Amino acid sequence: MNSHQEFTNKGNILLVDDTPNNLRLLSELLSEQGYKVRSVTNGQTALKAALAKLPDIILLDINMPVMNGYEVCEKLKSDEITRVIPVIFLSALDETIDKVKAFSVGGVDYITKPFQIEEVLIRVENQLALRAAQVKILQLNAELEMRVKERTCQLEVANQELKQEIIERKRVQNQLLHMALHDPLTGLPNRALFMERLEQALSRSKQQPDYQFAVLFLDCDRFKIVNDSLGHLVGDELLTSLARRLESFLSMVDTLAHLGGDEFAILLEELKDINIASLVADRILKELSHPFQLSRHEVFISASIGIALGNIDYEKPEYLLRDADTAMYRAKALGKARYHVFDPAMHQGAIQLLQLETDLRKAINQQEFLVYYQPIVALSTSKIIGFEALVRWHHPQRGLVSPAEFIPVAEETGLITPIGAWVLREACQQLRIWQEQKLTQEPLTISVNLSVRQFSQPNLIEQIDEILEETKLNPFSLKLEITESAIMDNSESAKAIIHELKRRKIQLSIDDFGTGYSSLSYLHLFPINTLKIDKSFVNRLDKSQEDMGLIPAIMSMAHTMGMDVVAEGIETPEQLAKLKALNCDFGQGYIFSKPLESKLAVQLITEPLR
Repeated sequence: MNSHQEFTNKGNILLVDDTPNNLRLLSELLSEQGYKVRSVTNGQTALKAALAKLPDIILLDINMPVMNGYEVCEKLKSDEITRVIPVIFLSALDETIDKVKAFSVGGVDYITKPFQIEEVLIRVENQLALRAAQVKILQLNAELEMRVKERTCQLEVANQELKQEIIERKRVQNQLLHMALHDPLTGLPNRALFMERLEQALSRSKQQPDYQFAVLFLDCDRFKIVNDSLGHLVGDELLTSLARRLESFLSMVDTLAHLGGDEFAILLEELKDINIASLVADRILKELSHPFQLSRHEVFISASIGIALGNIDYEKPEYLLRDADTAMYRAKALGKARYHVFDPAMHQGAIQLLQLETDLRKAINQQEFLVYYQPIVALSTSKIIGFEALVRWHHPQRGLVSPAEFIPVAEETGLITPIGAWVLREACQQLRIWQEQKLTQEPLTISVNLSVRQFSQPNLIEQIDEILEETKLNPFSLKLEITESAIMDNSESAKAIIHELKRRKIQLSIDDFGTGYSSLSYLHLFPINTLKIDKSFVNRLDKSQEDMGLIPAIMSMAHTMGMDVVAEGIETPEQLAKLKALNCDFGQGYIFSKPLESKLAVQLITEPLR
């Protein structure tokens, strides 16, 4: 069996990823394809493993503790022994700036997670083929030199053989060059050739003031749906057909490139009017409105296009492609199936967003977060019955950062999961301390928000059990606040999670009720304790003495289903009076108190509200 494995070994691969599940999955899939795979979980071990036995290729994750993928790649490329090993980056980061950095430190390719195994296999095979061709050239050169030395006495014969070797060498070099500069699927120029031509265009613009050019970055809007529903073979056929359609109306001087996945780039040169770039984008969108007649399917697809106009202020071609990519993402954000021209302010916004994400990651490690507590008051007695725990970020340079600024970024990057777990632990610990201090006779509760990402994580129940065990808090004192979308995004898994929470006697609240799905059909399916009326409904109570909006209907529905109601965002005496008149159960808002640090919250517990 071992001899057979060695005979069928297609290449040696070193996997580097700090996530065991990723390692196991990739290792199994690659091994099944005939590759010999070694796996390590950090950068230091990866460097040692590469030196101990040189792999044919390295698949390298970017986000790893201690030493990230960029640093590992730089060290590999700085060592004479390991610098020749091709490195393909694997990462959940999909921003252009991350991709540009990956190639600048020496990576040969970049695969975005979640990846498709067919894509991984094709890219690995391409890089191994490229490496094999390079080795072939070296071998030919070595053989050529040996033959010249051996046949110095037979000059005429040696000269003929030499000519043949040179021809073969050129053939292999041309083949290698074509492989290195073209996409094997579509036959189009790849990223490397596109960047080379873009650099030439930029250089030409600096020498010829009248020369105008532009870069279009195109990303298919529905390609993943096609891949998932019809399969990757159909997806590949669609990309090839798209390439041919785009080629059909571009000028001979223009360059169309396939950058990878469903991304294409177009370099428009010798433009008489810079506005022609927008006209080309319009025509592309019009052409894509017609269906693609594939071998077995008729497929419709749209695209989002970003346009960066060339000018002499650009120092590097990478910056032009980056800005076109940024404009493309803006086009997607504006509704897809459209184009958008890059504005310098967009790049500054992307830089600020990246810096905020970087600072957030540091904040988790450096414990820069605080928990503030806002009281929840029984409107009939004006007594505090509990608190909502709200996270705050004390940035070392900027001071307190608004949750409205950093929570969306944390949600998008997945950082909300460790932040949310920390808040839950801190809040439970704080309530347990207050209970031990016996500050009040009231059975205080603590309400903690669960984001959609937290609610969908597979180990949520285990995490909550661990925190409750660690803090010794009675589960009945804990209220978890979830949004309507958290339930409706995956109602089946939500049922299972909510059942487990209720089995532990943990209370559940629907936060911001009325702003999401607002469907009565799901409420009776889930054992919810509390509805929290969104503050937007409470704000309307000031507009008219008679207009109560939807609040009476929401309260009636909740009470009929055995739920209590919390009105959020109460700020004025008029709002409070109307809610009391409606017999609303509980209230929360600045009229009682803004969110406070734990020490100030203690004073609210021990001193009656005014």
